[in-house]
Amino acid sequence: MLIKDVMNINVKTIKPTDSVKNAAEKMTKNHIGSLVVISTEGQVKGIITERDILSDVVALGGDCTNTKVEEIMTTNIITISPENTLEETAKEMTENKIKKLPVIDEVGKIVGIVTASDLVAYEQKMIEKLAELLVSPEVRKIGG
Repeated sequence: MLIKDVMNINVKTIKPTDSVKNAAEKMTKNHIGSLVVISTEGQVKGIITERDILSDVVALGGDCTNTKVEEIMTTNIITISPENTLEETAKEMTENKIKKLPVIDEVGKIVGIVTASDLVAYEQKMIEKLAELLVSPEVRKIGG
C-alpha cells in the first residue's frame, strides 16, 4: 500500500508572511494542530504547530498579531513522496519522532499530508478485515 492511497489531500496551508494569529485562527477553524507553510509558488517551506505558537510566542508574552509565521515555523522538514509505502513512512515517523509528514510531488509541491493516526487507522481496518475472515463460515479451503 502506498501513501497516495491513504494521505489526506485536503491540506491546510499558510504563507510564511501571515501572522501567527492568522495561523492560530485557521487551526482552530479547521480543528487541526498544524499548517504546512508554503511559498506563493506552492513550494513547501516548513510547518507551524500549536506547540510552536504556544512555546515561541504565547509563553514568552509575544504578540501573535505582529509575529510572522516564518519567525517561528519549523524549517528543513522531512517530507515524503506519494509513492512511499506505509512501512517506509511509519519508519520515517518513528525514527524522527514526528507525527505528520507533508507529501510532496517531484517538483516539491504539496499534494497531501499523512499522520501517524492515518497509518494506525488503515492498519486497524486491515486487522478487522482479517479477523472477519478468520471467523467467516464462507472461507474457501485451499484446493477445494
